[in-house]
Amino acid sequence: MNAVGPVTNLEIVNKNIAPDGFTRSTVLAGGTFPGPLIQAHKGDDFRINVINQLSDTSMDTSTSVHWHGIFQHRTNWADGASFVNQCPIPPNDSFLYSFTVPDQAGTFWYHSHLSAQYCDGLRGPLVIYDDDDPLADMYDVDDASTVIMLSDWYHKTSPQLYKAIPFTPDATLINGLGRYSGGPLSPLAVINVEYGKRYRFRLIGASCDPWFNFTMDGHNMTIIEADGIEVEPVVVDSLPIFVGQRYSVVVTADQPVDNYWIRAFPDNGPQTFDGGLNSAILRYAGAPTNDPTTEQGPYVLPFDEGALHPLSDAGAPGIAEPGKADVNINFVTGFGTVDEQFTMNGVTFVSPPLPVLLQILSGARHASQLLPNGSVYELPHNKVIEVSIPATELKPGGALGGPHPFHLHGHAFDVVRVAGSSTYNFVNPVRRDTVSTGLQANNDNVTIRFVTNNPGPWFFHCHIDWHLHDGFAVVMAEATSETAAEEHPPDYWANQCFST
Repeated sequence: MNAVGPVTNLEIVNKNIAPDGFTRSTVLAGGTFPGPLIQAHKGDDFRINVINQLSDTSMDTSTSVHWHGIFQHRTNWADGASFVNQCPIPPNDSFLYSFTVPDQAGTFWYHSHLSAQYCDGLRGPLVIYDDDDPLADMYDVDDASTVIMLSDWYHKTSPQLYKAIPFTPDATLINGLGRYSGGPLSPLAVINVEYGKRYRFRLIGASCDPWFNFTMDGHNMTIIEADGIEVEPVVVDSLPIFVGQRYSVVVTADQPVDNYWIRAFPDNGPQTFDGGLNSAILRYAGAPTNDPTTEQGPYVLPFDEGALHPLSDAGAPGIAEPGKADVNINFVTGFGTVDEQFTMNGVTFVSPPLPVLLQILSGARHASQLLPNGSVYELPHNKVIEVSIPATELKPGGALGGPHPFHLHGHAFDVVRVAGSSTYNFVNPVRRDTVSTGLQANNDNVTIRFVTNNPGPWFFHCHIDWHLHDGFAVVMAEATSETAAEEHPPDYWANQCFST
């Protein structure tokens, strides 16, 4: 789908599909799962008219769409997070998202940002190509055929699952196809390659809950991008991909012509490759159309997030010492024992009656004036912000302990302390927009830094969608006075909040 130039319609519909052999009603973008690939080039303008045609009341019938990883400079109103940046789109209505991407390229995705609606299917890939990619000489093929989207899949609708703790997926889907335990030998996704060519595979972690350990039997992967930021190349043979994260990896088709298993091992759900579960097929041209017989591992090139360094403009902002930013925020995460809601610094995020952006444009400037109370953090303009999130065991038995992938809208941040490390790197830390808080309760303390150079209220939340639904979020109200002066939404944006 080319979403630049003239207006492109993206219809949100209910449809019965059986991606793993089990038929259920879904919420889909463009009537497919995943939704249609949106392709653009660096510097393009986007004009996407989202048309809500939902009618199945067993699931949410309102909707909104978030363009994950896009900074939305001066178009905070188009970020798509319900009750933070906009009111949801009601059934039989539409909403035109219009924004420019002047200086970003890489691998992104789009998904519903209302409740846990994207778990019912509304998610799709978005790729912005760089015509002057400095790493273009490393690969030969980079097109729609090299996008690989990893997702979990549930046979029940999201409203049925809200209190079904722990949330256990029925299947893993790779590019919308998979199998479930005890189910039929449903078709699997096939990634086609030709011997001798080098492929830039764009991997998207689009699940609602699990993270995946991604491997390709017999093939190493060279990481060249993390969350839309090109990195100095790093060779691995397995790659953990958390919810919301994206990577580009270069894979050379240099093995004997055959079929090879692509594996996405989940931390939640059926943890087996038997019968083709959690799998897809890498098929060389000339190979028979059979399931592979390849063996996994052994893996000898472990992934180290701290080894990823930005290809350009490396270095965290501010004084190179922990706690020496202009504003330091330390989050204590928790889980309520009575209402089973997540908390950040003792407060559960509850959607306000009107979007935070509308509150700011209506005159509110300070956190004390902004709803929801206790979940909005007012940040000054053009300052260095440091955020620390300790890993915490949130519930006995670890059912909701972690790791938790935290995503910040409107920014990429420097991860000056990654999960699993006790050291800080201010010189060339990995820069991304979604980071895992780690597994080492009371030891890990993931720390990020960013500059408040993009006015607007930006959601900061756990990207496990069930956890976000249960309040695991805050809003960074960045430069409220500048937001009021610079943000100029179209009239239909506010009208939607007051339409009948």
